[in-house]
Amino acid sequence: MLELQLYMQTNHGDIEFGFFPHVAPKTVEHIYKLVRLGCYNTNHFFRVDKGFVAQVAAVVGGRKAPMNEEQEQHAEKSIVGEFSTVKHVRGILSMGRYSDPDSASSSFSILLGDAPHLDGQYAVFGRVTKGDDTLRKLERLPTHKEGIFVMPIERIEILSTYYYDIEVESCEAEKSILKRRLSESASEVERWRRKCFV
Repeated sequence: MLELQLYMQTNHGDIEFGFFPHVAPKTVEHIYKLVRLGCYNTNHFFRVDKGFVAQVAAVVGGRKAPMNEEQEQHAEKSIVGEFSTVKHVRGILSMGRYSDPDSASSSFSILLGDAPHLDGQYAVFGRVTKGDDTLRKLERLPTHKEGIFVMPIERIEILSTYYYDIEVESCEAEKSILKRRLSESASEVERWRRKCFV
């Protein structure tokens, strides 16, 4: 079975993510298309709140490079809020949004700590698979406060992003064999029960 992975190169190191298509299929499809179109390239992390979140800016207005028409069309789309029971813990990817639950577009957060108050309120769509050392570097950067946001003093640039597939062992064949053996075993137990205990 193939699992989609996202690779992000920043000016402070690299981060890799795995997606949760079974938890938030529309969100995963939306982010995947933004990555495929190169929308996150030259974007940045506008918020780094140690122990809470590192948040990627919305690509409309966040990128340095201009967007082409196809990028703009997709980046301006908002998606339905796919809220789940997955907990907001360190390494989780969670969509940013306004007060409207269906207003998420392209901004998302990487959790830098546990945030149970976000559970069920924001769409979780993946997790960090490599790059916690990069997240720790981001947490050590100088910041300042603007309203409710803790923001880095210097721009944390997303140099490039791309996706790739990895082979994930599915165990389907093994499950099938085990089910067959359990069924045969249950039949055998029943046969002996009838013969010896009735």
